[in-house]
Amino acid sequence: MLSISELRYAVEGRTLFEGASANIPTGHKVGLVGRNGTGKTTLFKLIRGELVLESGTITLPDRARIGGIAQEVPSNEVSLLNTVLAADVERASLMAEAETATDPNRIAEIQTRLADIGAWSAEARASSILVGLGFTTEETHRPCSDFSGGWRMRVALAAVLFSEPDLLLLDEPTNYLDLEGALWLEHYLTRYPHTVIIISHDRELLNRSVNGILHLEDKQLTFYSGNYDQFARQRAARRAVQAAAAKKQDLQRAHLQSFVDRFKAKASKAKQAQSRVKMLEKMETITAPEDAARVVFTFPEPEELSPPIISTENASVGYDGKAILSHLNLRIDQDDRIALLGRNGEGKSTLAKMLSNRLEVMSGNMTTSSKLRIGFFAQHQVDELHIDETPLEHLIRERPNEGQSKLRARLAGFGLGPDQADTAVGRLSGGQKARLSLLLATLPAPHLLILDEPTNHLDIESREALVQALTAYSGAVILVSHDMHLLSLVADRLWLVKDGRVNPYEDDLPSYRKLLLAPPDKPEKDKPKPKRASRDDILELRSEVRKCEARVAKLAEMQDELAKRLGDPKVYEDHMADKRAVWQKKYSEVMEAMDRAEAMWVKAQGKLEKAEA
Repeated sequence: MLSISELRYAVEGRTLFEGASANIPTGHKVGLVGRNGTGKTTLFKLIRGELVLESGTITLPDRARIGGIAQEVPSNEVSLLNTVLAADVERASLMAEAETATDPNRIAEIQTRLADIGAWSAEARASSILVGLGFTTEETHRPCSDFSGGWRMRVALAAVLFSEPDLLLLDEPTNYLDLEGALWLEHYLTRYPHTVIIISHDRELLNRSVNGILHLEDKQLTFYSGNYDQFARQRAARRAVQAAAAKKQDLQRAHLQSFVDRFKAKASKAKQAQSRVKMLEKMETITAPEDAARVVFTFPEPEELSPPIISTENASVGYDGKAILSHLNLRIDQDDRIALLGRNGEGKSTLAKMLSNRLEVMSGNMTTSSKLRIGFFAQHQVDELHIDETPLEHLIRERPNEGQSKLRARLAGFGLGPDQADTAVGRLSGGQKARLSLLLATLPAPHLLILDEPTNHLDIESREALVQALTAYSGAVILVSHDMHLLSLVADRLWLVKDGRVNPYEDDLPSYRKLLLAPPDKPEKDKPKPKRASRDDILELRSEVRKCEARVAKLAEMQDELAKRLGDPKVYEDHMADKRAVWQKKYSEVMEAMDRAEAMWVKAQGKLEKAEA
């Protein structure tokens, strides 16, 4: 178990943790969530011992190995596969010793230990991890120097996954991955044999890959069982209870104070008034939960253009005379919301560059509206901001004739307030830099907005705000993203980039996810023929569905009853403390049971529909 007790730590005079405590059970997969800048990455450094605690303790099981991605793999001539294999220090050491050992007893010990740790299957496992993260089998044998920094970060991720530490700490790992790599990682983490803590703002990953949420807020850590959606419901229930208790206490305070004000000067009531003063002084204040400042994005509205805004006819595009994509017959209208799907290297970025006029068509035709304005956002643009300039200075360069008040209003529309507007970009958080880049991309009120991984470094609240802004936006949107939540809520058209072509993907995103995670098809002769369900099987499945329905209904009744009890102001009086604690715990248990029961109901209903088909 990882135990954090009474942790206190401050950075540059700003306290990040004040008496924070939490316990992470061994083997749990936990998502560490919280607003940008609250101290999540700092907590990782404290756990790894890279920072010295001011007070409190962090304890781990004896000899537990901690692993995480500290930095990208160096650009050297070592192959990707050998770089990953070297991450298992014990295996690498034993393999090296096996080359020189002469004592028969020691040789036997080495071979036995190598067998125990699965050393002979290590190459296959390392290769599988690299392929899952987007490399081809051929690329795994190429040197690290052949790849860019972003790809070498994937190698670093592969290395730490291969080494299988007892405590795996991952800080926004999907920022280095495309959708396919992110889905593979999501699936891999569910089968990881040890404890995982992952900092992530990807709701889909947190819903599918973790069974606990560690929430960092107000310098405190709170552990919740369940995935992100369960956490959100439990937290909302806690906040509602806390708000009701604060309201009840405010009424009680007002009543006591009214008595004191009325009778403090009256001799016959003086003692009673004084006793109420003491009650007010001893009353421990219950603070209502503060609502976080609402995160917003404000996109300028473009004028309407006649459709289509872009069309291509038998177009091809590529580099150095070699076509990457060909036979492109595409049409984009101003109300389109298009997600680009496809494995890394298939040409999604090439298509985005062509549509944004960053890459010329090699053959065929591409016609664009004469008044078309295009906004383009890619992660590399965040890295190209001028780190010595403020966000306000960035806008002044782009809009020299606009007054500062209007420019500051633009910054505020992207969540960059007065303090951030006058802070050098180099001192801003990753999320704040991403906001500034998004603002610069949308500044000219584009009719078409092309976004390549726009959610990297944005926290969950900011991602939800981006979804709302894109939904309200009157221009066309083309998305490349590993964030399934964003794609599912924004995109209404899917284009699959595959084998040098771009075609509509007629299925939905869940189907695409299943397609990517499905094992390769067996030859037809090996596939067993589906067996039709018997009448008895169907009756049994119907009975199972009815049982699940009854279970959900019963839990719904219990939930309503507990909600009524917790909504009664009387339950927050002192003499009800024990019952209140029991009901609050029971409410949380019922919420978790409801999630499980609904999942079982959906599963049973699916089996029945399949059997009756």
